[in-house]
Amino acid sequence: MSYSLVLIITLIITLGSQAYINSSYKKTRKIKSKNNMSGYEVAKKILKENDLKDVKVECISGTLSDHYDPRTKTVRLSTDIYEGTSLASISVASHECGHAVQDKNGYLFLRIRRSLIPIVNIASTAGYFAIAGGFLFQIVNLIWLGIIFELVILGFQLVTLPVEFNASSRALKQIKELKIVDEKEYGNCREMLTAAALTYVASAAVALIEVLRLILMFRNRE
Repeated sequence: MSYSLVLIITLIITLGSQAYINSSYKKTRKIKSKNNMSGYEVAKKILKENDLKDVKVECISGTLSDHYDPRTKTVRLSTDIYEGTSLASISVASHECGHAVQDKNGYLFLRIRRSLIPIVNIASTAGYFAIAGGFLFQIVNLIWLGIIFELVILGFQLVTLPVEFNASSRALKQIKELKIVDEKEYGNCREMLTAAALTYVASAAVALIEVLRLILMFRNRE
């Protein structure tokens, strides 16, 4: 596999996954839920059902900036999701509550992912300097150190996959059991959550390709 081909594949995966999630989001954002519940109301309902009285729901700026913060026990929803009554709002709000349920239940992969965050923060910066310095000064061990850092990032991406797929699975189960949507709406919500989950698959694939790219660069320099 040539270096140029690796770059092309990386670009296709990155742009393709982003286009898919944006397309699914725009589609479900236009479909208003029949129950007219906002993302905030859906989140509160799911949290109450799972006895998560200590978890707060807050509104934040941005688009698809939604996340669950386990440190402060807070589900943060972007304005469109928080206030909106679309199927996109229901899907995203439910997904983030899925993370809150994972946190409550001590979901293994969530705990592993959380423990890796400080290491990944270091690896993402140190890896770049190690690789750049290794190639610049022709220090083989420094290049391999950079590749090891990239493998840490890849490991983080791989651990993220079950976390995200499980959160989506929990979300779909909740919106079905609590009758938040009807059968047709459920299909649209599943499409939205599947698209969101696949972006993490794409991220893992890009991380893997990045490692391969660095190894190819290293071999070409030998």
